[in-house]
Amino acid sequence: MTEPDVVERARSLLGRTLTGHGVGLRITEVEAYGGIHDPASHAFTRTQRSDIMYGPPWRLYVYQTRHHFCANIVTGPTEQAAAVLIRAGEVRSGIELARERRGSVPDVRLARGPGNLTKALGITLADLGTAVLADEGVHLGPEVRQDFMVASGPRVGVSKAADFPWRFWIAGDPTVSAYKRSPRAG
Repeated sequence: MTEPDVVERARSLLGRTLTGHGVGLRITEVEAYGGIHDPASHAFTRTQRSDIMYGPPWRLYVYQTRHHFCANIVTGPTEQAAAVLIRAGEVRSGIELARERRGSVPDVRLARGPGNLTKALGITLADLGTAVLADEGVHLGPEVRQDFMVASGPRVGVSKAADFPWRFWIAGDPTVSAYKRSPRAG
């Protein structure tokens, strides 16, 4: 199987800075979702919630699950609806603010896991549609030379296409979340 562009874009996000609401972090873990070609993607079937994923790339797709938010960067192309879930990061600026938002957890866990990451960055549904290549609001820093090893494995918690090795992380980084297979996965 040929890997879609979203897989390469997911890998390229590792090591980049993501800044939001006074906190900046280095992205250490991501998951790729292939949109209309990926049964695990929210955009596999177009809904009101996933509609933003069908538009121009490099915008934030934020959704609520249980009691927290998750943030994805739409990578396109337009109408393919591919996106990358930002799963974990290492807080590098605004650490006091991240600690306030996250409470009494070790610094290495401030942005470990997608819900903790959005909480540390202060991302909510109000950030839906934000252009992440802009210089303000929730935004990405420039691409970086990757001088680290990238590991890959199956995505966390998905029941469909559960064995696609489209989760990527900086090997050995302590901020990376643990793998948990969905009990609904075949």
